[in-house]
Amino acid sequence: MNKWIADKERGRENQDLVGVFKAVQFTTMLSGLEMSQLYSFGLLCFFIGVSCAAEVCFNDLGCFDDLPPWGGTAQRPASILPWNKEEIGIRFLLFTQKNRYYQEIKADKSIQASNYSGIKKTRLIIPGYLEKGDEDWPQEMCKVMVSWENVNCIAVEWKKGVRTQYAQAANNARVVAAQMASMIKFLMGNYKQKADKFHIIGHSLGAHVAGDTGSRIPGLARITGLDPAEPYFQDTDPSVRLDTSDAIFVDVIHTDGLPFNSRLGLGMSQSVGHIDFYPNGGELMPGCSTNKGKPTDLDAIWEGTMKFDACNHVRAHQYYSESIVKPQGFVGFPCSDKDSFAAGKCFPCADNKCPLMGHHADKFTVTDGIVNTKYFLNTGSLKPFGCYSYKVTATLDGPSWPNPGFMYVALTGDNDSTKEYQLHVGTMMPGQNYEVLIDAEVDVGDVTAVNFRWNNHIFNPLNPKYGASKVELQRGKDKKIMFFCGTENVVENKIQSVLPCQA
Repeated sequence: MNKWIADKERGRENQDLVGVFKAVQFTTMLSGLEMSQLYSFGLLCFFIGVSCAAEVCFNDLGCFDDLPPWGGTAQRPASILPWNKEEIGIRFLLFTQKNRYYQEIKADKSIQASNYSGIKKTRLIIPGYLEKGDEDWPQEMCKVMVSWENVNCIAVEWKKGVRTQYAQAANNARVVAAQMASMIKFLMGNYKQKADKFHIIGHSLGAHVAGDTGSRIPGLARITGLDPAEPYFQDTDPSVRLDTSDAIFVDVIHTDGLPFNSRLGLGMSQSVGHIDFYPNGGELMPGCSTNKGKPTDLDAIWEGTMKFDACNHVRAHQYYSESIVKPQGFVGFPCSDKDSFAAGKCFPCADNKCPLMGHHADKFTVTDGIVNTKYFLNTGSLKPFGCYSYKVTATLDGPSWPNPGFMYVALTGDNDSTKEYQLHVGTMMPGQNYEVLIDAEVDVGDVTAVNFRWNNHIFNPLNPKYGASKVELQRGKDKKIMFFCGTENVVENKIQSVLPCQA
């Protein structure tokens, strides 16, 4: 029987009063308190009837308290106990190449009737706040995964425990982690698997569930954090949040890292993995609008009475899903910050220094002892999201006098062609080099031509001709340089096809 040390009903009443933003507001007061003052605050909670220091135990999962670092801290001011596993309703939904619709598995003899295989890798996918593992993206990701590789893929559902006030869900995550660890240990024991055969992928709150699970299983192969949730986790003790001690390899994708309490960013900006990817700077994703609303609206958002566009937050798992089949569009460039990356200071990749963001990130070799390394890249606004980076340097040829105008380039390859990108706007000076970094949203394959076009929309009876006499094209992922030579200049708005130079 579950042993409750705190009065359950009183705890529920208190929990209903604490949404995350209320807790964040409370942080301002607590952040200035010394430990002795926090202790006095705990006594005050006792006298006014608030459950500030309590514990709940479950026979098979252990005990959980609400003391620091789990509660009563600046980052987690509300002291809230988790629900039991029956209330949370945790389920494990198995996908394999033999079953494209899930089989629910349990830690008992019934698993022998499933298609689970102990000789394959196992990937577990855990959704986050207000998500459902049986209907939403984890199922689709598992289907893509088992079509790509022969693995066990398990979508973890905990919708009852996550569809509640955020502060409660954040604490329910601890019980989910304990049960996930119990399931993994069961699989290891029954199928003689080692911990290094398991990979957990978690989004939002699910990323921290993954971290807590990993802390209970030494030697877990990998954890992927998909935009780990900020409220109640950023800048907390590492035992509370995802960190590099939770698995042999921890990779993280940040997509909604604006401050929560001022800009409604739901994801962490803090680097917490061995490698941390910041696509598009890690805050605002192409195709998504700026987070709208006020922090005071968030209780309504979490209770489902107000619509909230979490586009930036969910981009993390969308990028990961696309990376399974098309990894080359997600090359991460090591860089100190987003501004340096945007300025082109981190282009191209140094030798073997650029990991692939997403599913294939573990092919990258991490130097022992090096953690929290930041990688930047750009993505497209539409699926499949991947981009292919090039630097184009064109030498202009034409009349000897300067002329105002616009110049554009596009790439043609043996697979596809890109749209046009603006090379320059302003004075066109023959003999001068013009360069631009482009992120092509299609994989053109081997580049067979660079197309050049110019215009200035000014009537000129001399009908001048301009062209690119030479184009140097450098590929970002491997530093490969290609040279193209122009043979004939063109009039305004006519395409010049600049072909590979002949030896």
